[in-house]
Amino acid sequence: MSTTFRRRILAGAGALSLALTGGVVGLTGTAQAATKTTAVFVECDAPAPQPDGSGNQNFTVTLPDGAKAGDVVPITIDPGASPLIPQFAVTTKNTTKVALLVGGAAQTVTGAPETVTVTPGVPLDPGPVTGTIKIPDGTEGLTIDVKLDQIVTDADLGGTVFSTVCTPKPRPSAALGSIAVEALPKDPVTTRLTPNSGKVGTSVVATGANFPAGAVTCSALLAGVATGDTGTGSADASGAATCTVTVTKKADAIKIDGSVTPYKSFVFLEDQAGVKNPVDVEVLPGPLALGPKDGQPAVSFGSVTINGKAQSVVGVFNAATVQDFRGGSLGWDVTATRTPFLNQTTGHSMARAQIGIQPSCTVTNPDSPSTCTAGTPGAISDTPMKVASQAAGGDELTGGEFAVGGAGMIQLPPFMFADTYQTVVTFSIA
Repeated sequence: MSTTFRRRILAGAGALSLALTGGVVGLTGTAQAATKTTAVFVECDAPAPQPDGSGNQNFTVTLPDGAKAGDVVPITIDPGASPLIPQFAVTTKNTTKVALLVGGAAQTVTGAPETVTVTPGVPLDPGPVTGTIKIPDGTEGLTIDVKLDQIVTDADLGGTVFSTVCTPKPRPSAALGSIAVEALPKDPVTTRLTPNSGKVGTSVVATGANFPAGAVTCSALLAGVATGDTGTGSADASGAATCTVTVTKKADAIKIDGSVTPYKSFVFLEDQAGVKNPVDVEVLPGPLALGPKDGQPAVSFGSVTINGKAQSVVGVFNAATVQDFRGGSLGWDVTATRTPFLNQTTGHSMARAQIGIQPSCTVTNPDSPSTCTAGTPGAISDTPMKVASQAAGGDELTGGEFAVGGAGMIQLPPFMFADTYQTVVTFSIA
């Protein structure tokens, strides 16, 4: 499916005035054991007519001293004053997305909306923002660095969102902090039951991961309480465990002892007296679809008058629908590409014009077994840009109905032919 954008450029005097304040907003979290302050040189790209800015900004970061691979831990990044100098007196509601490299793995922390009142000529000094990061798999026994990759500050002014992007130079930054990862395996988990249902006398094989090599035991549970049915097994050198237990009484879950919740569900089948009437039903997989099938209507970003300065205009992408009815555990990605800004009749083009998106993804069917994740804000080009995704579920069911869209911004060069220009933004799913 595709979305069409039209821009009309008018010759003459005057300018489009956009009041925007920007700054680098960070993260805060509960203080753990290590706090470090690092000066980072950042270059900030603010929507016109707010001037861009660059300079050092002090980031005070609090991280736990240690963690295990796979742990989700709190992080605090408390930035100092922004290098951007606001030119407008305005009150906005700011939301910040901080892109980090955690041991080389890209992660984004999003802060809560913050109401900001800006004074012209006074650098923005945002409050701290709380978030969490995940310690990457495979980092056991290492000390990993947390580095700044980019910060996007979205300023909501009367329902229109203006984005300011600040990038460290060099990118990524030096380490803002570090975490020592324990040389221990991740938390043990029960991964599968075979079979996951049965009546009295059913022998169930439970498998798991991340267990110490050696003997293991397993047990059946009912409402979280052990039923007394237990079994034995073993774990190999890789941490893969297998344990067999025979169900002799009603149970609703089975675990390999020592694993963390959630345990794996077991459906207990009780014998009932009378004549048996087996009933079969076949559930066929549905499609993975992105709609509407015939594309979106054209979106107008209005008009702008040439004034010799770079200008920006904002709009909203029409929401595309995603339907995942495959009935499995697969994930999906929605990406966006675009064609150049041009007028095919006159041949005029705007090679320097850019269009960006602040992606959004929402669940539209509350019964959906999955959630979706919006992509990182950025410029759309002829290279596919991820704007939304649903993670694969492993052994768990995925799917559902979603809406993918977001705020858009067109950045225009200071001079171009006065004409009507068009680009086609195409959303694709795989």
